[in-house]
Formats: sequence, structure tokens, C-alpha cells
Amino acid sequence: LHPLRYEEGQLYNVHHDYIPFHQDRAPGACILTVFLYLIDVDKGGGTNFPKLDLTAQPKQGRVLIWPSELDSVLDRKDPRTDHQALPFEARINYSANGWIHARDFKTPFEASCQ
Repeated sequence: LHPLRYEEGQLYNVHHDYIPFHQDRAPGACILTVFLYLIDVDKGGGTNFPKLDLTAQPKQGRVLIWPSELDSVLDRKDPRTDHQALPFEARINYSANGWIHARDFKTPFEASCQ
């Protein structure tokens, strides 16, 4: 997992973790995202999925896992899981995220063959 730190007012605009050209790389594309909230946040800072009209609020220990690809058609982006980090209205937020790829990521990464 990769640590993240958001300060008051920071956000992350709508994006998707699936990157099409990664299909041709050794590890393949991201198939799942894992997101862990490390602290409680009093106001704001939720993870929002606009196409699903769903927002998960930060709570220490809460883990979100969502797919990047469609179940019915592997290697195709699931457009429903576009997401964003909403602005934090109070204090600092710590969280962590990680991506699960279709194939072994660690070996090619260590060999600089991404």
C-alpha cells in the first residue's frame, strides 16, 4: 500500500485507476483498487463514485475495494468506478491505497521492465 496525506481543503479530481495501455505491459492493468482510511475525519474527505451516486466517509480502519475492470468483459474499464476524493474540511487525513494488477507486478517492477 502507498501512504497518502491530504491536508485541509485538498482533494483529488475524478479519475479512474484503469489505464488501457497497461494491458500491454508485463503486470497488466489494475483490476482492483484497495483503499484504507487510517484515521477518522470529522468533515468531508469522502471517496465519491459519481456514476454510482455513492460516497464512502472516512472512518479509521475502513477498507474500500472496487473493481477497475468489468466482470463480464475482462480487460475493459468499468466506467462506473470513476472516483474522486472530496475536499477535506478539517485536519489532516492519512490513508493508503494499493492496486492489484492482472499479473505479477513486483518482478518486472524490480527489474525496471514495467
